[in-house]
Amino acid sequence: MRKLGRAFILSSVIITGASTVPFGHEGVLIAEAASVKFSKTSFQTTANVNLRAGAGTKYNKVITIPKGKVVTSTEKNGSWYKVSYTYKSNGKNVTKTGWVVGSYLKEYYEYTSIAKSYYFTKKTTNLYPAPDTKKKQLYTVGMNNGFYSTQKIVNSKGQAWYRVAFKGKTVYVNGSDVTKNVFTSFTKTTYQAKKDSYLFEFYGNAHKKIVKIPKGATVSSNKRIGDWYLITYGGKTGYFYIGDFTKYVPPITYTFTNTNETYYFTKQTAKLYATADSRNKEVYAIPAGNGFASTQQAKNSLGELWYRVNYEGKDLYVNSKDVTSESFTTFAETKYIANKSTDLYASFGNAHKKLAEIPANTVVSSAKRIGDWYSVTYNGTLGYIYIDDFSKAINEVPIAASKLTYITTSAVAVKKSADEASEIITELPDLSVVSPTHKVSNGWYKISFDGKTGYVPGISLGITGDPMENRDGYQFIDLRTQSPVTAQQINDYITKNVANGKISILTNKGQLFIDAAKEYGVNALYLAAHAIHESGFGTSHIALGKNNLFGFGSFDASPYIASYRFSTVDSNIKYIAQQMKATYLNPASGNWRFKGAYLGFSTMDMNNKRIDSKSEGMNFYYATDPNWGKGIARHMQAILPYEKAYSTGAADPIVPKLPAIPVGSDVFPAGIQAKANKKLVLYSEKGATDSVLDLESGDEFYLLEKTNDYWIKVKVEDKIYWSNVKEFHKYKEYMSVLNLGRTLAINPKLNVRKEATTAAEVITQLNVNHYVQFVLEKDGAITRDASKNWYKIKLADGTIGWVSAQYVVQELK
Repeated sequence: MRKLGRAFILSSVIITGASTVPFGHEGVLIAEAASVKFSKTSFQTTANVNLRAGAGTKYNKVITIPKGKVVTSTEKNGSWYKVSYTYKSNGKNVTKTGWVVGSYLKEYYEYTSIAKSYYFTKKTTNLYPAPDTKKKQLYTVGMNNGFYSTQKIVNSKGQAWYRVAFKGKTVYVNGSDVTKNVFTSFTKTTYQAKKDSYLFEFYGNAHKKIVKIPKGATVSSNKRIGDWYLITYGGKTGYFYIGDFTKYVPPITYTFTNTNETYYFTKQTAKLYATADSRNKEVYAIPAGNGFASTQQAKNSLGELWYRVNYEGKDLYVNSKDVTSESFTTFAETKYIANKSTDLYASFGNAHKKLAEIPANTVVSSAKRIGDWYSVTYNGTLGYIYIDDFSKAINEVPIAASKLTYITTSAVAVKKSADEASEIITELPDLSVVSPTHKVSNGWYKISFDGKTGYVPGISLGITGDPMENRDGYQFIDLRTQSPVTAQQINDYITKNVANGKISILTNKGQLFIDAAKEYGVNALYLAAHAIHESGFGTSHIALGKNNLFGFGSFDASPYIASYRFSTVDSNIKYIAQQMKATYLNPASGNWRFKGAYLGFSTMDMNNKRIDSKSEGMNFYYATDPNWGKGIARHMQAILPYEKAYSTGAADPIVPKLPAIPVGSDVFPAGIQAKANKKLVLYSEKGATDSVLDLESGDEFYLLEKTNDYWIKVKVEDKIYWSNVKEFHKYKEYMSVLNLGRTLAINPKLNVRKEATTAAEVITQLNVNHYVQFVLEKDGAITRDASKNWYKIKLADGTIGWVSAQYVVQELK
């Protein structure tokens, strides 16, 4: 038996791998228990216990470990545990390692209270009845379920666990299976369920379902933790999963307004939508520079303004922020040539339908554009071209034959074609007389000279009144000399040239010119010819209406009203004789008007700008017509044929003082309405220097009178004021007059009729140059009949009548 026992024990030692086999006191070989390694575990002493050098009581005591101390172990031998114990000695940590009997140890779990914290499962996770896995899990929950904890446990294995509550029970979750999260507050937001969902008691779908939330239901939240949002729904408070919801967007409402047709161009790539908002995907994206017409605005409940447009046959909407308004512009019909092959589009933009291909060098015409898109008809099809693909086509317009003298204003090369790079035919010196036959659209002229033709730039040509070769004639005599002309010769010339039935205020007025010429030392023949030239032999409206034979004071902007009004023909002739002698015929230093005491001429470039170096005499400043001096000289020649002796007399050196502006004014009907276009300073009386009121742009008033020195009398809110419009040639900058007219009929007088027809009763008759008040529509337009052949007027006594538009002109419009 002993042999068998020994053999068994030995076999056991061999099997367990024990390294030491001591003998017993009886001489029997006894094997020690095998050591077992395990993961580091914490234990707590349950009583004072001796730490020994080996696994048994036979080994020396190293130290006594007090009750309640924590030790760690990774090895066991029988009932003994190899432990490490750390304690303080003289302020230093001392660690002792040895063996203690296991009956004095229990596994150590460290429980710590923590602030309420929230943990979410990172994966499918088990919940246990204790903070370890020794017992079977109580529950298994899916990922993204949350719990709160107020206790953290580090178990004997060093694992961190959290105590949580689930389904009314206290359970534990391993810290490695969860991640910490926190609540976040935000602006209250409304959400809508994308599908049927639930309200949960806590933040996770493993928790109890409180109530069903059907698809389409809306809820509001301002607090969340992770993907779980806190809400109250159906009187219950809980959490929903945000993945089942989307932000709620309330329905958009619209206010539609019909408008006049307006045109809009895209400023950048713009999107067109089926409704006046951008919630749904756009129907089209349109590049910048494309235009659309719109007759409707839509303002949505988001505060956005949209325009309805039509594209590809669909009514769509474009945001007002993406477009800018444009309008059509009309102009003189112009020809354009295609720089390259391009296209004709159905509307103004290359996103619109292509109607036709236009080959390079094709010429088209346009008189209307919007932005960079020009309306043209090509091969019978109306559409739009992009102007950057075209250049102005060069075309030649014939110039009617005239008696005008064209000259070169500098030495110029004559080219074979209207192009600077063209071959040079010849060169013409300055002041060469040429005959333009055509004006070219690029500013050049086709000219004829010495039997040849060629082209020169317009800047090298001018129109002159210079006779060029012979200066022996009335155009160059000194106008301060006396003339042998008689009053009868003047009268006969006037009578001969006044047509039958016409009225002339110059009839038998020859002696007035003789007398005024002698009084002020000017040439009587010139003075008479000047009056004849300016007044059409005394028959012009200014002459008849204002006794003003010379159009003095007149401006192109308002010839009749601006001109001076004289009390008699005699006073007008004397005024001009004195005025000419004191200014245009006065060689005194500093007198800018004096350019020679003769009629002279001016030379104008092809843009009607005076060329000073080629202009002289009275014509320099007095008239823009380069042949003004030549025209007066022709009348002088017709009255008294020129002889050289007429220009050899002594010039009268006496210079009279400058005459004062004659007293006179134009009085208008009481109902002439006007509007200020810029600030108008008003005074209490004519000539005052202290203003009493300012009219701002847009202010309305009544225009009552205009004086020779360009003061106007106005009525504002039943009070009378005066304003000085010195720059009357620019009156449009100061005011717009709405309903002032003037009669033109001379013989017979102008009939005012009860209705707009020649068959209607004649109410009264008006003399020539009679001012009338047009009746205005509510929109400020002058009232006309359907045919546009009659004007409706109001007479001084308030009577309403109609006059033929053929015999009335609108003034100061």
